[in-house]
Amino acid sequence: MLSAESAAVVRATLPAVAGALDEITTRFYGAMFRDRPELLDGMFNRGNQASGAQRRALAGSIAGFATALLDDPDTRPDTLLDRIAHKHAAVGVTDDQYTIVHKYLFGAIAEVLGDAVTPQVAAAWDEVYWLMAGALIAQEARLYQDAGMQPGQVWRQWTVVERRTETPDVVSFVLSPADGEPAPPARAGQYVSVRALMADGVHQLRQYSLSSDPGGELRRITVKRVAGTADTPDGEVSNLLHEQVREGDELTLSAPFGDVFLDDPADATTPVVLVSAGIGATPIASILARLAALGSTRPVLVLHADRSPADHALRAETRELVGQLPGARADFWYERPGPEEPDARERLMNLDGIELPTDATVFLCGPLPFMRDVRAQLLRAGVPARHIRYEVFGPDLWLPGPEA
Repeated sequence: MLSAESAAVVRATLPAVAGALDEITTRFYGAMFRDRPELLDGMFNRGNQASGAQRRALAGSIAGFATALLDDPDTRPDTLLDRIAHKHAAVGVTDDQYTIVHKYLFGAIAEVLGDAVTPQVAAAWDEVYWLMAGALIAQEARLYQDAGMQPGQVWRQWTVVERRTETPDVVSFVLSPADGEPAPPARAGQYVSVRALMADGVHQLRQYSLSSDPGGELRRITVKRVAGTADTPDGEVSNLLHEQVREGDELTLSAPFGDVFLDDPADATTPVVLVSAGIGATPIASILARLAALGSTRPVLVLHADRSPADHALRAETRELVGQLPGARADFWYERPGPEEPDARERLMNLDGIELPTDATVFLCGPLPFMRDVRAQLLRAGVPARHIRYEVFGPDLWLPGPEA
């Protein structure tokens, strides 16, 4: 709970701080990596740094947390904190790193805002930071405990037992624990981090959703090759996996984390709506596979949008899994339809005419513009915001608010 004195100061200074957060976070990361370059080795993704995605995500989370404290000082924005805690646990964040971040973040705030950062202002924002950090430290400790591991000790070697090409730019890897010990518990919809050694000797991380039923001893990840643009580099980890990793090789994976997953008691009856676009099909495939393994009779509606049937990763498998579920059906949208899916709808996903159960749990995964558009369509169709759960690949740049 933010003290009344600090709340008044934060409320008065939030517009100035929020307006300067992009510059603040830019200076923060620059100074921290200059002094602590080891943090770039296996902790921060260089692609997200280069694109500004990590910087914008940090700025958004700080502003979102502060705003939530002011709107309801008796509660914390737990949805936001849950998502961040899972992301942190998946890369092995530990308590001491919050002290490092504090040092460089507040140094950047002082540099950017100058004399406006009075002792009173610094103390108020310090309180905000440690409320957020303390809540995250506690949540991450619980996640590590639930996973049966020491804080930060999330890594394990896995052997690639099968490599399969799904589309021209998507490959699946089936993995088995290299040590022969049981696979860690996982839930359908969760993700793992892959820790890969780059040619320059630096480790890089990337999160990938589990794309098969996580109930057995094997795990599968399905990786899209990320091509660079004029403003962003090629995806380092995805390109390395595509170009270098073959059957028999080993990968370093984290334990599974993620707060968007199927609540899967075998007797559950709540309808499920699975909405995805592009490579967002991967956690959807895991949820479908889990439902099939449970012999579920829940009503299931699968909605997917893609460029074409040939670009739709796991398309045939999705159809097969839907066929195994007595209460399931699927609708696909393609910008360039093909004969493989003669009944598919054309162009972008449009939910007009789709019968949506308003009491369903909705899982949403895909590019941010797609998720924003479809979430708005779902809300207009009467689906409550609290029923819509979303997953973002990489830093979470979309914070739709506490009602979500």
